[in-house]
Amino acid sequence: MSRAVPVITQVLEHNSALAGHNRISTQALTSTAKAAAAEFFRVPPAQIRVSWSDDQGMLALSLALPASLPPLTRIAADPGLVDRVGGSVWDRAHEAKALLKDKVTELTGSLVSRVNVRITGVQVDEGSRVR
Repeated sequence: MSRAVPVITQVLEHNSALAGHNRISTQALTSTAKAAAAEFFRVPPAQIRVSWSDDQGMLALSLALPASLPPLTRIAADPGLVDRVGGSVWDRAHEAKALLKDKVTELTGSLVSRVNVRITGVQVDEGSRVR
């Protein structure tokens, strides 16, 4: 009886290395990328368009979305506000590339090689004042 346990363990260890495969659907990848980008850019996920392409066996992520900005009257009254909300639209788009590449790779396990960000407009953020 005691001899059967090592044999069963060996069979289970051998089979677990070969058992099936995992796939993450394009829809799941897209939803994850939208959620990560929405959090970073502070815009609703529904306003974000995501596309994927093959980049030598890895995934290239392309995003098209509006950027969130405070009202221009507040920026005119307080020029330092731009820095406090994350910088210019250009700076935030540039910073997002590395952060979103790492975040989507971490969350999905898929190898994301690069992220392209296209800002399609501006969404005025009327939220609470930044202090």
